[in-house]
Formats: sequence, C-alpha cells, structure tokens
Amino acid sequence: MSTLTRKPLVSGNWKMHHTHLDAIAFVQKFAFSLTVEDHRRTEVSLHPPFTALRSVQTVLDADRIPVALGAQDVHWEDKGAYTGEISALMLAKLNVTYVIVGHSERRQHFGETDETVSKKVRAVLAAGMIPIVCVGEGEAERDAGATESLVVGQLRAALAGVAPEAVAKVVVAYEPIWAIGTGKAATPDDAQSVAAALRESVAVDHGTGSGNSIRIQYGGSVTADNLGEMLGLPDVDGALVGGASLDAEVFAGLVTGLRG
Repeated sequence: MSTLTRKPLVSGNWKMHHTHLDAIAFVQKFAFSLTVEDHRRTEVSLHPPFTALRSVQTVLDADRIPVALGAQDVHWEDKGAYTGEISALMLAKLNVTYVIVGHSERRQHFGETDETVSKKVRAVLAAGMIPIVCVGEGEAERDAGATESLVVGQLRAALAGVAPEAVAKVVVAYEPIWAIGTGKAATPDDAQSVAAALRESVAVDHGTGSGNSIRIQYGGSVTADNLGEMLGLPDVDGALVGGASLDAEVFAGLVTGLRG
C-alpha cells in the first residue's frame, strides 16, 4: 500500500447505471464478499445515482456494512429554484460521506468550470462531507506535455480559499480523460509522477501537513490487473473505479485482490 498513514480508498462510481432495486441487490452481494480484514486494509465507497441513495443507505445502515455512501455530484447552494439539482444538505441527511465533484464527464457534457467545482468543494465541506475532487487531462494536453500544469491548475482552483485543516481531509482523483472507458490506462510511472506533483502543490499552497494527509486516487480503466500496482506507488492512495464497479463480483474482486 502507499503508506501506513493514508488508508487506501477505493470508490465505485456507478454513473447512470442501476435502479434502486439493482442497487439493493448489488450491495447485499458485494458486502457478502468482503471480510473484516478487507475493511481494515481498504476503505470502500459506493456512489449510486441519486435515485438509489436512500435504498443503499438503508441497506448499509440496517446490516451495519462498513462501506461509505457516496454521491456523484452536488449543487453548491443549500436550497433554491434549481430544478433537478441536489444540495449538500440533502446528501448529508442521507449519511453520505463522499461526494464526487468536477468529474471530467460533468466538465465535458454539462459545462462545469473550475469556478463551479470550487463552489461545490466548499459546499460539500461545509455540510460535513468529503469531496473527491477530479482532475485530469485530455489526449491533446498529454501529447503536448501539459499534463502536470493542467491538473495542478485544476486542483489549485478547486481548493482556493479552503482552510488547511479542511484540505487535509479532501480526496483527489487523478483521471486521465483519455483513459476513461477506453481500456487504456496511465503507466505506473505516469500516475506516480502526476500524483507527486499534485501532493507537492497541496503542500506548497496549504502546508506540509495537508500535503502529507491528502489522499490521491487513480481513475481510468482500473482493473484487477493494474489496481494493486497503482496502490503500491508512494503517492497513490486509492482508485476511482467506473465500469469495473458495476458488477458486484468484479468490484469485490478488486478489493479482495488487495489482501496481499
């Protein structure tokens, strides 16, 4: 694992998949596959669609399953005339722990900017939850050698004005856009280089303590074959998993495969 002080976090982002009934069946099957030792070694969060959050919360709470509930997005206002949106306060009342913000699909398809991502980060923290801040470069930026400057800039914008003690709790997900859903993945050397640059930028902007504490996930075609290697890197502390998190057996296999 990355370090003894940063517990790895493996997060399953279901995106627009699974009804609330599918979600209940998934959680029951998934939880049955994990042992106490798995939970001791690795923290897991599940991020179902909004329509399944309450159902998943009920199963997790009723069966005392030590898996964190996560959301895929949030609005930055507490309430108001924002048809179709969900506030951080609404999520907090469902015992949501982690909220994904700034995912590349939100930026690409729904026009999210560094400014809106920053607002969402502050809203999530204010509601007592933890943001998973996504950063990542496209293929053009990668080919131009602009990866580190781009992702560091995205992270700095997202965390601007956030107190160091709050920054220390944040999770960062490095997702090279060219690897999402393509079957391609960054090499371990690439992932470590970017994660180290992100950690250094946090240390410079928010203090060494925050830089040491913040957890950095890798995301982008995560599989059982590459997850263990990624988590063996000094600055990678988990994974944000997309397609491989949709099947309970497959996702459980990712987690149990980290037993060592």
